[in-house]
Amino acid sequence: MVDSVSTALAPWSSFYIMTGSSAAALTGLMFVVITLVRRAGADGSGASQDGVSAFSTPTVLHFCVALLVSAILVAPWHVLVVPSVLIGLAGLFGIIYVLRILFFTARLQEYVPDLEDWVWYTVCPFFAYVATFAGAIALLHAMSSGALFAIAAAVVALIFIGIRNAWDTSTYIAIHGMPGPPE
Repeated sequence: MVDSVSTALAPWSSFYIMTGSSAAALTGLMFVVITLVRRAGADGSGASQDGVSAFSTPTVLHFCVALLVSAILVAPWHVLVVPSVLIGLAGLFGIIYVLRILFFTARLQEYVPDLEDWVWYTVCPFFAYVATFAGAIALLHAMSSGALFAIAAAVVALIFIGIRNAWDTSTYIAIHGMPGPPE
């Protein structure tokens, strides 16, 4: 079994090193951006905690899940049970988290998300986490290349969703300025 696990995961090593490194770098950049945004709003017109919780924190989480899954799949596992369970838990956590963000965002007072926001901040991540969870279950039951491709697609999707959402948040703040308290 050890050889078959190593044989199945070895071709993916470079891919997950690349995606994990990218996700880690992008996570670090999000911390810089959030720090600069908070500092820019030091005059009292700073970004609301609700806006950060609804838009920036999920973006950081998407990068972190991509990093976690990448790290799990480059580790030298002897059996697929542990990585499958860990990835499945990450996918399940992501599904629950996105649903929580969906309900939280619907209650925002200072910003009303448009259709594009709903798609990119909730629908797309939801399906990426479903693919992560489903891929982990498939990997657990039958070590198939389809399962590995589903997980890989989900990791790439989370990175691209995160990049798009970070850009969206940054351009919104650049154009509209920092949101103030509700009037």
